[in-house]
Amino acid sequence: MASSSSQRKYEVFLSFRGEDTRKGFTSHLAAALDQKQIQFFIDDEELKKGDEISPALANAIETSDISIIIFSKDYASSKWCLSELVKILDCKKMNGQIVIPVFYHVDPSDVRKQSGSFGEAFVEYEKNFPHKVQKWRDALTEASSLSGYDATESRTEAELVKEIAADISKKLEDMSDSTDLDGIWGMGGIGKTTIASAVFHQISRHFQGKCFMANVREESNKMGAIHIRDEVISQVLGDKNLKIGTLVIHQNIRKRLRQVKMLIVLDVLAGELDKFTTGSRIVITARDKQVLDKCGVNYVYEAEGLEHNKALELFYRKAFRQNNCPPDFLGLSLEVVHYARNNPLALEVLGSSLYQKSKQQWEDRLHNLRLISEPKIYKVLKISYDELNSKEKEMFLDIACFFKGEDLDLVTRIQDNPISVRQPAKNA
Repeated sequence: MASSSSQRKYEVFLSFRGEDTRKGFTSHLAAALDQKQIQFFIDDEELKKGDEISPALANAIETSDISIIIFSKDYASSKWCLSELVKILDCKKMNGQIVIPVFYHVDPSDVRKQSGSFGEAFVEYEKNFPHKVQKWRDALTEASSLSGYDATESRTEAELVKEIAADISKKLEDMSDSTDLDGIWGMGGIGKTTIASAVFHQISRHFQGKCFMANVREESNKMGAIHIRDEVISQVLGDKNLKIGTLVIHQNIRKRLRQVKMLIVLDVLAGELDKFTTGSRIVITARDKQVLDKCGVNYVYEAEGLEHNKALELFYRKAFRQNNCPPDFLGLSLEVVHYARNNPLALEVLGSSLYQKSKQQWEDRLHNLRLISEPKIYKVLKISYDELNSKEKEMFLDIACFFKGEDLDLVTRIQDNPISVRQPAKNA
């Protein structure tokens, strides 16, 4: 039986009238769900205090993928059941939650029209709770119109319970295959990581498990795809010691993943994505649009270069260390920005390489750019590297290979005086 912890996520919420079905039909259905290892919430009578549903019950409803409403003879006589029903239908409207009614020895039309035992309950409600009656009536009408199960049909309860459990299992399986995948596509240096990071920080509060995995392509080439997958799972489950190490994910871990609403960002993915998780939102950045197509993303956003004025401002800050341009360099600046295609990284690299350079050196650099009739970004950037002398090239490669991700001040100090930043020898 599921606990009422507000930190858990449930696959199924059971709404029922305890006096009618707790020890009978509902207990049999709970056993069938448990047998299929489906995480469900079944309320504790101690949670039912006061006139409103408790925060624990509200949270259980909100975090469930599916709600099963067992309409029995005295269901409407419980204000708690009616309040649960209103909350469930709110979640259906807001979150797309699946709602399945079960008519346990009651006529669906009595539920829909609030007649029979359902009508009797509302006689008292009209007197004592007039401000809530219409909302409860609307909820009963809406829920009774949904596709569900009628226990009065010619079949045994055992057959009905088995059928419902199988249906729920299939629905959860289908949901697990519908991971929400979004992709951000664009050339290197265009700002894909910046966009993905902004999205991550903006919406991460809505998720229980979260992971921003940077440099996926490089790390995957270095450590292997399984290592990356294990690192993602470790982060979203908050378990630093979790190591799988095999291609197949154990069922227990899959079960834990199904209980957590996750947000995952995979920055610069190069290969296909293993959809190991369920009901999550995954954001992928890639330079090759075909990668996103192979992953089956739902939505692709193409990252574009900066607006023209913003591109000029960035270039000026790098080339002149100010927000404007000397008049005699304006034409040359416009041409450089054009060849950089407003790409932020290219603008920063080219601008920095032209800082304090003469007008003739600018023109020489532009001559090299003009040789690239259909400029690819790496070719534009490579011009700056090619014009370095041998010592500068050697220094550039050292920094690129050995100091990636390090603090700029540290790298500068090592470059200026390697001995001064050596770590002190440990005492013997």
